[in-house]
Amino acid sequence: MFSLDALFCHVDDFCKAFEAQWQRKLLNHGGIKRVRAKSLCLSEIMTIIIAFHQNHYRNFKHFYLNQVKQQWSSAFPGLPSYQRFIEWIPSTLIPLCVYLKHCFGQCTGIGFIDSTCLKVCHNRRISRHKVFKGLAARGKTSVDWFFGFKLHIVVNELGQLLNVTLTPGNIDDRKPVPDLLCKLFGKIFGVSEAYRRYRGYVSEKLASQLLEEFGIQFFAKPRRNMKNRLMRLHDKLLSRKRSIIETINDQLKNISQIEHSRHRSPVNFCVNVLCGLIAYCHQPKKPSLQLEWLLPPYL
Repeated sequence: MFSLDALFCHVDDFCKAFEAQWQRKLLNHGGIKRVRAKSLCLSEIMTIIIAFHQNHYRNFKHFYLNQVKQQWSSAFPGLPSYQRFIEWIPSTLIPLCVYLKHCFGQCTGIGFIDSTCLKVCHNRRISRHKVFKGLAARGKTSVDWFFGFKLHIVVNELGQLLNVTLTPGNIDDRKPVPDLLCKLFGKIFGVSEAYRRYRGYVSEKLASQLLEEFGIQFFAKPRRNMKNRLMRLHDKLLSRKRSIIETINDQLKNISQIEHSRHRSPVNFCVNVLCGLIAYCHQPKKPSLQLEWLLPPYL
């Protein structure tokens, strides 16, 4: 159940500790710079844009004018116009990055990694698309080609996010894996589908690197034309539970709405993805595995 008060208190507690450290580390150019005070504080701005992803609205303007301005005006007495609020959104990028790290769960020794595409425009409009020119790229999924980015996420068996990264659509799924898993431990199961010319996360070199450098056992589903390897029963049963991260990807796209083609700025795109991930972290009930029923009691 969504609670505006609970969300604001959590965000405000973070901002009180973050803003003091942030201001001390900002570089000073030595000149006089006028800083115009906003009618909303940082925690209020962050709360509003995060709440958008928790209220099942499809359009932020409709959400701001109908939900925030009309229903939440008493909670935010200093609400500006819609256009002014949009101008403030880019200033929340760095605080949201840090806050997302603050919302991550704890590694339990079992993790699942997967990538999902984030389309920024229809394939027919790629040639005249300018917003993400030089940033986005054409990539391929098991379904079709797309133009945009790939979101790589790692979750534990409780459905909590452990790490995320964003890459152009043409980046190999295996490339960001070492950076994603460098601070984790235990067993990680790769989920990315292996289709025709691509192998997903299947790589003996990658598995050896993760084991040697980080002590992580990495499992990836082999292609159909590859020989199966012997696995412990516990690991084989866990590998069959990879659908948990696919469910999370589905919720991120259809509930948190991290993917749409109406972006007019790369910064606002990043803010939208970050807020969608944070909204998922605040979700009270996440997809999870009941591991006590995974194995017989005698194993």
